[in-house]
Amino acid sequence: MRGARRIPGPRAAADDFGLDAVPTTIGPTTPEPAAPEPEPESPVAPPQPPAPVLSHRVLKALLGAWALAACSAEETEAVETHLTECAACADEALRLRDAVGLLHTDRSLDLDPLLRSRVLEGCLSRRPAKIPVPGWAVPYDAETARLDALLRDIGSSEWHAPVRLRWFDGERQLNRKTTVAGVIGHLMTVDGLVGTALGLDDPLDGTGGHGRSDTAPGSELPLSPRPRTERYWSAARRPPTRAVREPWRDQSHTLIRTVSFAGCGVAELSVSYGDFALPLQDALLDRAFECWVHGGDIADAVDYPYEAPSAAHLHRMIDLAARLLPAALARRRRSGLAAPARHLVTAGSPGRSLHLEIEGSGGGNWHIALDSPAALGSPDHAVAQVALDGTEFCRLVAGHVSPVDAAAGQEGDVEAIRDVLFAAASLSRL
Repeated sequence: MRGARRIPGPRAAADDFGLDAVPTTIGPTTPEPAAPEPEPESPVAPPQPPAPVLSHRVLKALLGAWALAACSAEETEAVETHLTECAACADEALRLRDAVGLLHTDRSLDLDPLLRSRVLEGCLSRRPAKIPVPGWAVPYDAETARLDALLRDIGSSEWHAPVRLRWFDGERQLNRKTTVAGVIGHLMTVDGLVGTALGLDDPLDGTGGHGRSDTAPGSELPLSPRPRTERYWSAARRPPTRAVREPWRDQSHTLIRTVSFAGCGVAELSVSYGDFALPLQDALLDRAFECWVHGGDIADAVDYPYEAPSAAHLHRMIDLAARLLPAALARRRRSGLAAPARHLVTAGSPGRSLHLEIEGSGGGNWHIALDSPAALGSPDHAVAQVALDGTEFCRLVAGHVSPVDAAAGQEGDVEAIRDVLFAAASLSRL
């Protein structure tokens, strides 16, 4: 009898024996996979050297980049650690941070029109000029400088931008088309009237002397501004270009230098405009006004912002126009364009007047004699009142707005108001 088959006993738990004692499973055995060979250990990286300590001089040089957030992380940490230890660098860092804030302002980047005056005033308060510019010439100096700054900023092609000059001939508005360069040529030729009164060369005199090339036939009087300008434009073989800026600029500097050296003695020197004359101090104020007006024409043509003059200069320009109104009104009356005088009085006596109230920058109150240039304007004899904004009044005087369309607050004698508004517009010219 074959031997009985042996029945295996219960398997032992792995916890009762060591791992090596756990019996293998029944059945065909398979070779155990070979244990993977241990990978060779990677070499230990050598310790990094400590970051170099930056000197005070280097850290101070990094403050600008730090303020602009342009430093690396290590540099930023080094700078900020240094700022906790160095009071001088901390103060400098605060100033730089404030300056960086100005780079992101939303305000206009155009310079304040009073900036040049403030800088000059600050410089002169520290060291007064040996030969100061007379006060009555300062508006001309300021307006030519502002226009020159505008011309410096425009491109070569913009010198040929079309500009339409406008004025009022006494009855209707007229206009003349030219270019930016043509406007500067016009200013130069009319400024030449002031120059010839001071003994300077006339830009219309090709010989460079003081010949009669600028006089009307059979007359010793210089041509009026419009014929002078037309002669300059027609004499040019080619349209004016940006080359006209330098002679205009040199001429304005020469005028300022000449009146500064001459002093107050030339303030009352007569400057002839053909059919009328002005004292030199009023003539330069008139030239400052025209420089501002035509500067605005140029700025409109090239789409550039251009502010009004300072309040003090604007007030003086308005005052000049107000002083010229009685004579302009008398000329219109002689031509049959204004109502006849109603109440003539002796020279220097108060007479019928119009109260001209100018509001806003450069404003004030003036009383315009209505019946005679020799009469004295008086608030006690006012028969009408006109209120206008300062800039709007200057636009009227420049012929840029019709007297009928002038936005004015009006009260009193309608005829007197109309005559004065039309006389104001008749002060304009090319």
